Amino acid sequence: MTPEELQASRDRTVPDVVAGGLRVLFCGINPSLMTGATGHHFARPGNRFWPVLHLSGFTPRQLKPSEQDELLTYGLGITNVVARATARADELAPEEFREGGLLLSAKVERLRPRWLAVVGVTAYRTAFGERRAQIGPQDRTIGGARVWALPNPSGLNAHWTARTMAEEYGRLRKAVDSTAPDRSG
Repeated sequence: MTPEELQASRDRTVPDVVAGGLRVLFCGINPSLMTGATGHHFARPGNRFWPVLHLSGFTPRQLKPSEQDELLTYGLGITNVVARATARADELAPEEFREGGLLLSAKVERLRPRWLAVVGVTAYRTAFGERRAQIGPQDRTIGGARVWALPNPSGLNAHWTARTMAEEYGRLRKAVDSTAPDRSG
């Protein structure tokens, strides 16, 4: 992909991968230019979302960004706090995060996932006014969904390795599995 093609994807939006009643709705910060150009979430080379999703046990194999629709078969989906593609998240204004938080709340209310997993604690803090939020389960619910803040899988997030991210994502997976609805009788 040429630099010109990437720049042409600036401000594009990418359709969500969603359905009603998901086990987990993963929520990114916003699409990268590569995601905007390809239409595939977490498409930027170096983004660790797909490997971490597999290492944490959410998927039986590592999916490629182009296979994102397979997530629905596992009860998983993807959306973003802010819909427009940028080169970096720091190009977004705090107002965009707050507006995105309102739109995300309405989306979660409509789709009714069991868990909302925001991948980026800073985005979660800004979008929902939770300045002291930390990685992990949150006290609040949104639209009936429990909320978990996860580390941002961007390759720019050097504080977390793929392995340590997979451990945190794995904590969420165990919580999801332990809160599965009772399907007996």
